[in-house]
Parts: sequence; structure tokens; C-alpha cells
Amino acid sequence: LMALQRLGVVEDYTRIRDFSVVIVGVGGVGSVVAEMLTRCGIGKLILYDYDRVELANMNRMFYMPSHEGMAKVEAAKASLALINPDVEIEVHNCNICSLAEFDKFKSRVMEGSLSGGRCNLVLSCVDNYAARMSINKACNEMDQVWIESGVSENAMSGHI
Repeated sequence: LMALQRLGVVEDYTRIRDFSVVIVGVGGVGSVVAEMLTRCGIGKLILYDYDRVELANMNRMFYMPSHEGMAKVEAAKASLALINPDVEIEVHNCNICSLAEFDKFKSRVMEGSLSGGRCNLVLSCVDNYAARMSINKACNEMDQVWIESGVSENAMSGHI
């Protein structure tokens, strides 16, 4: 982004530090998105996932063998903090499809930014239909900007 600023494509690169992004799912798609945003210097990431790190994740994600068995969000936070310690990272090891967690998710989107207000963007990076529908419902109810992307449950196809 700094190179793009020098070329005149990005006007004020440092503004990225003011943005807060929610990422639901830190697997194959979400881990890459979280890493790139961290490297760019995003202000805050709020990560949601309920899965645990498995050895099968090592070939395509930033997880380490020592993370095996950890909650993905906790392992992601550890990895991302090493990449850029200036990024604030908040994690939630839960399933947003449950009623209680759905309401908490909506609350964090509305009040989780660096300033205590609404987050700038929600990124859906999940691999299951129920979570996609929960994110869709929540974001539509709140008139929240969000982007849907993901991989199928069998990891044989993807979409944005």
C-alpha cells in the first residue's frame, strides 16, 4: 500500500490504521485475509471461529505444528501478533449460529471498532451454509457492509 501511495493510487495509506474489520472463519480463506490485513497495518481485527487447529491445516495456513489442538482464533492471534504487534486483535472462539452468540456477534459488529462504534467491514470466510446465513441475517438487520467469500465444505470449490 505504501508503494501504491507513492504512485498516487492510494492517497493516505495511514488511514488503514483507523479501520476495524470482523473476520468470521480463520481457515483457508480467513487466515490469508487476516494475514494480509495485518501486514497492511489494519487498526483492529475481530476474529470469529469455533474450530481447532489440525495438522492438515499446516500446508495452507499460517498455523504452526505447535498450534495443533488450539482454538484457531487463539493460534491466529499468536501468529498475527508476531507479524504486526501494532494491530489490535480481538478473538471469539464461538459459533455465531447459536442464538446467544448471534446476538453477541451483532453487538461486537456495532460496538467493536477502535472508537467503540460500528466496525467498517465484515468478511465472511466460512465453509458452511448455516454460518453464511447467520452472517447474512445479522448484516442485513444492521445494514452492515460485508463481503461473502468462502470454500465449500469439501474444499473443492470456492467463491467471492
